[in-house]
Amino acid sequence: MKALCQKLGYTFNDMKLLETALTHPSYGGDHHVPHYQRLEFLGDAVLELAVSRYLYFEFPEVDEGKLTRIRAGLVREETLCRAAQRLELGRHIRLSVGEDRSGGREKSSILCDVMEAVLAAVYLDGGFDEAVAVIRRALADDLHPRMLEDHLDAKSRLQEILQRDGDMPRYEFVSMQGPPHAPLFRYSVTLNGKTLGIGDGTSKQNAQQEAARSALRAIRNHK
Repeated sequence: MKALCQKLGYTFNDMKLLETALTHPSYGGDHHVPHYQRLEFLGDAVLELAVSRYLYFEFPEVDEGKLTRIRAGLVREETLCRAAQRLELGRHIRLSVGEDRSGGREKSSILCDVMEAVLAAVYLDGGFDEAVAVIRRALADDLHPRMLEDHLDAKSRLQEILQRDGDMPRYEFVSMQGPPHAPLFRYSVTLNGKTLGIGDGTSKQNAQQEAARSALRAIRNHK
């Protein structure tokens, strides 16, 4: 818990809030202890307000429609899962034996839920400003203005960059995991046979957009 608090940049007054935020319903049911679902509900609202306020002041000239699309890119499962992985939340989650064996610590849906629950726990323990500070640390580079613009349409931005040299990216299906009612698609984006980025998403389009964002990050880091 101490190591996690250091990563979050926040020390809890009531550690039981953090403990609950890290407790999966499968563990809560087995051990008759509170789990994270109610906190997740609250954390979703805290995150949306914090991101909305940030975008409102960061992009004073951008209209409501574009702000909504950027926000949707920030609060979606893939972005929150990436934030949870940066914080290594998976290693701290309390899961039932069965959920643990089935790879629950790496499931995007669980990591996203826990990320939201942790934000709610910070909000209840320390207030909105502390929650905003944790959100900024958790989302990290995703809040950079150039990265925020990618959320409008990463595929178009990648194509625009590559077409300057006369190149055209290709999106290739890699795999599909999960049950039929909740599939997780993986796509890669390639250029002349070289993989530029790989992305996961709950739809083919989302996975392709995430692959494009991954490619854009790699291109910027290479410069």
